[in-house]
Amino acid sequence: MRLRPPLTPIIAALPSTVPFVGPEAQERERGRAFRARIGANESSFGPSPRVIARMAEIARDMWMYCDPDNYDLKVAAAAHHDVAVENVVVGEGIDGLLSLVARMYVASGDAVVTSLGAYPTFNFHVAGVGGRLVTVPYENDRESLDGLLMAVIKEDAPLVYLSNPDNPMGSWWEADEIIRFIKALPETAMLVLDEAYGELGPASALPPIDISRPNVIRMRTFSKAYGLAGIRCGYAVAEAQVIRYFEKIRNHYGVSRMAQIAGVEALADQAYLETVVARVATGRRRITDIAEQNGLKPLASATNFVTIDCGHDAAFALKVLQGLLSRDVFIRKPMAPGLDRCIRVSVGLDHELDIFAEELPGALAAAHGN
Repeated sequence: MRLRPPLTPIIAALPSTVPFVGPEAQERERGRAFRARIGANESSFGPSPRVIARMAEIARDMWMYCDPDNYDLKVAAAAHHDVAVENVVVGEGIDGLLSLVARMYVASGDAVVTSLGAYPTFNFHVAGVGGRLVTVPYENDRESLDGLLMAVIKEDAPLVYLSNPDNPMGSWWEADEIIRFIKALPETAMLVLDEAYGELGPASALPPIDISRPNVIRMRTFSKAYGLAGIRCGYAVAEAQVIRYFEKIRNHYGVSRMAQIAGVEALADQAYLETVVARVATGRRRITDIAEQNGLKPLASATNFVTIDCGHDAAFALKVLQGLLSRDVFIRKPMAPGLDRCIRVSVGLDHELDIFAEELPGALAAAHGN
């Protein structure tokens, strides 16, 4: 047997798993495509026509490297949030920025606090730097602010993750509760406030951005409401010194020229964003109606998906998911205890929700053994 270069102890100890199995991998395994792709919280409404036109116009310029400073997009994001350019960093989606945050604030063995069942990619990055995850159960299908705070204090954690609105349950906290949580945090604990769904929920859920606080990082993405999941682009807003820490280690050529320009155009077309937000609200109501017509309990949502309580245990919800997959409907479900009684359905195009409505009764009957 040949010798091979050794991995670091941290990486060698990690299991060979990934946070998500994408629909493409599932399609390859199944040997056929899904008819309804309503599981990954993408926006099938797509980006603004203005964005599409601009992307087509600049396609021939992709022989050039991107601007390593992401300057135009930083200027646009700063203006959008009424902060200085020095308060913005651009990255390869929120996922890429989470990786940097883990490297910046987590040493091997450090406790890192998150909710049990929250966005798994954050956990993936924490594990990659040797952090020790401390998870707090949801309360009433919302992330527990008091539980997270108590865990941070007990563990003297340098980092805590909170999404608002939340994935995978679609729940949210009002801004005054988020502000209360921030004020109660130890100054030595950095809060990652993931607002990937911020444009889709009530404005009352988003606190004013305060760039004077050195222990809060607000994250946004172009993957959800802006319909640009495929370009992998997001940004963070924080105190200027925190942004300078990002600059020490970020991949300066990580965000493509196409992504940077598309992001600028997307932010400029807020009228189109308003139409998407309205269409998402209509889609949520449609999913809610479909769930209720089938005797299920949809949860209130501030995102572009609806989480549906299947009314039984985790095994039953898994059967419902598998039944829908077998009927060519791609959805997902929460997997953490307490949340795993549910399935999660993204807002899609009308014909996709028609397919979901058509196939859900059969999936439920199969799950019941009928």
